[in-house]
Amino acid sequence: MTGRGGAVERSPRGMGSGGDQWARPAYTRVSRLRGPLLAVPGAEEVGWDEFADIRLGSGEARHGLVLDTARDRVLVQVLEGTGGMRFEGTRITFSGTPLRVPVGTSWLGRVCDGLGNPLDGGPPVLGVADAPAAGVPLNPVHREPPAEPILTGVSAIDALTTLARGQKLPIFSRAGLPHLELAAQIAAQASAGDEPFCVVFAAMGLTHADAAAVRDTLEDRSAAGDLVLLLNLADAPVIERILTPRIALTVAEHLAFEEGRHVLVVMGDMTAYCEALREVSAARGEIPARRAYPGYLYSDLASLYERCGRIRGRPGSVTLVPVLTMPGGDITHPVPDLTGYITEGQIVLSENLHAAGVYPPVDALESLSRLMRKATGPARTRADHPDVAAQALAALSRARRAHELGELVGPAALSETDRRHLEFERVYREVLVSQGAAEYRPLEETLDRAWRALAVLPRRELTMLPAALIEAHLSEDR
Repeated sequence: MTGRGGAVERSPRGMGSGGDQWARPAYTRVSRLRGPLLAVPGAEEVGWDEFADIRLGSGEARHGLVLDTARDRVLVQVLEGTGGMRFEGTRITFSGTPLRVPVGTSWLGRVCDGLGNPLDGGPPVLGVADAPAAGVPLNPVHREPPAEPILTGVSAIDALTTLARGQKLPIFSRAGLPHLELAAQIAAQASAGDEPFCVVFAAMGLTHADAAAVRDTLEDRSAAGDLVLLLNLADAPVIERILTPRIALTVAEHLAFEEGRHVLVVMGDMTAYCEALREVSAARGEIPARRAYPGYLYSDLASLYERCGRIRGRPGSVTLVPVLTMPGGDITHPVPDLTGYITEGQIVLSENLHAAGVYPPVDALESLSRLMRKATGPARTRADHPDVAAQALAALSRARRAHELGELVGPAALSETDRRHLEFERVYREVLVSQGAAEYRPLEETLDRAWRALAVLPRRELTMLPAALIEAHLSEDR
């Protein structure tokens, strides 16, 4: 068979495609190599997002995905990059189906690169089935509202920005802050009570040192068979970074909705992911939008974030914690800005707290979990949890106003009540927030620490706490 773009021969399909492996033609003409992109003229009956098997003249095998089929040519993004490729001797076979990945419990306990290739010295991951890496967002009609907590063992999160099962709650950070350490600690310590639970950690754009630190932190969870770890390194091809979160979510969806587990997916750095999208968009010659990011950045992020949740009638859930750095600390930057539109709150890390030596440097007044009320309270966490959180936030807000007033009139001019709120803020940081990077705190201890901080305030200032709770927790006997 001969295509309009050059010689065509029969060739086996590539990995992850399935189907009849000798049914598709191979194209041997390439008209363009630019960045991670390869153009094949005259390819017929090829659709978007098809998986492609690429064979170089040297015999080396590479793989790709179809980005575009316009203008009588097919544009392929090469997963391993186009470095070392030549126009002559390259043979491309299109599978007729999107990229598919194996799914199942065989992923648990494995450490792989961003494409799912083993990094732990084990065999390739094989699954009971396969599923398209692109996935689909959950149908809103079948969504079950989040109503139970996932406890991270981190007091600053569990007490004031509680994470609900099925929620998407990002971590907003700045360069130089310990967001990666916090993400790894959450992945290492999180649990869903006594119910089946596991973690999928998708790291993107890491240095080798950071990747080693993440592996060390998560070693125990991986050894227990409760973790899937995908590590995309900064020196890996840019296309791998775009596929890493999709593969992670595909694996998580099967573990949740077919195996009945509650799955926490931690993905970071999403800013590195968006930079990869921008690089591919520029190579395609697309018209840029804000800050040169592609105009479809919002819908692309939504296609990832909306894959989490709970399905009515099924026991499992997918909970998502994306981690992203705000360039220049700008929360209006396109990546955090668009992420905020899609997700249900945010956890914001503070430079001031980090400079003061507080870990984790979570700014409670900037942070918010919109689904916290649904995941806390009697039969979920503890009966006093919502009221304690509300009172602590109110006291922190009063303390911030006292700081601002003190800068204007001087600390000596502050009222006794203002000084007590400033003292509460100090105790809050030292007793409740400050925590070791490997320290796990049960929720009971976290809430008891919150009461110790609130005990600094005069009783008349505890207006958001019922009298019965105050008497039970702040009586002279206690």
